[in-house]
Amino acid sequence: MSRILNRRNAMATLAAAALAVTTACGSSDDTKASSSDAAKRTVTTVMGDVQVPGNPQRVVVLDTDALDSAVTLGVTPVGATTAFADAPLSTYLPEDKVAGVKQVGLIGQPNLEAIAALKPDLILSNKVRDEKNYTALTAIAPTVLTETTGPAWRENFELHADALGKKDEAKKVVTDYETRVGETAEALGGAEKAKATKVGFVRFIEGADTRLYLNDTFVGSIFADLGVGRPANQDTTGFSLDISPEQVDKANADVIFYSTYGSPEAAKETGITGGPLWKKLDAVKNGKVFKVDDTLWMLGIGYTGAGVILDEIQKDLSAAE
Repeated sequence: MSRILNRRNAMATLAAAALAVTTACGSSDDTKASSSDAAKRTVTTVMGDVQVPGNPQRVVVLDTDALDSAVTLGVTPVGATTAFADAPLSTYLPEDKVAGVKQVGLIGQPNLEAIAALKPDLILSNKVRDEKNYTALTAIAPTVLTETTGPAWRENFELHADALGKKDEAKKVVTDYETRVGETAEALGGAEKAKATKVGFVRFIEGADTRLYLNDTFVGSIFADLGVGRPANQDTTGFSLDISPEQVDKANADVIFYSTYGSPEAAKETGITGGPLWKKLDAVKNGKVFKVDDTLWMLGIGYTGAGVILDEIQKDLSAAE
């Protein structure tokens, strides 16, 4: 019985999306007006080859890495999802670059009717979030999915640039970032000093254990770009090492950046950072522990977000010297 209901629900979702497309598209002239006259191109994705407009004009992005990619490449999307209800689209992207972008549901739970009403000619997301929505999304517009997000952000940016017809612009973005990484490393004392400095990242999470972020993460990749050292228990593959309040000594490092998701009290930040184990950590004793914006460091996945993080790292560590 549940299988039948699931099938009916899936069919209803597809039907709703198709109806929304029909309603939103209006006349064929309207559809043509929203797309470029340039010849279509083929983009290879995790879901297979996708035909996209030569120069997409009405782009909808369904995760924060796609939003970063679009804005970084000079494209203002017509629609985007948010991390949670009533959340801002971004806390770090220039306000004028996201002004007027319509919210179209939550990450992983896009509002298909709202997307269709925007008459997009390209949709960007990833398989982890939207594989379940892929058929419905492709009924609205060509949909380009990456495999996942996070540590693969550079490869994802290349695919986003290809889909957006911005491959030349992307080359400059990458070059500028690499230059910025070198400048930051030099400002922190050079490669040798950077390597000798063990940098950790701690995230307090409401409803979950505290996490020490490892190398296979967005922040881990930025630390690797800078060439900073990592505590031995964090200098490994994987996503995170989860610890209890009694295991805070495992967060020991020369420098600690930390963020909090949810209420500081409910996430145990208040209790842990006020406790004796936290105060014994080397970074805390030496005044080299820095609280950062969780939205940026966790969701600012892309070249613009990474650039802002580099700025914060340089500012914080320079001030602590």
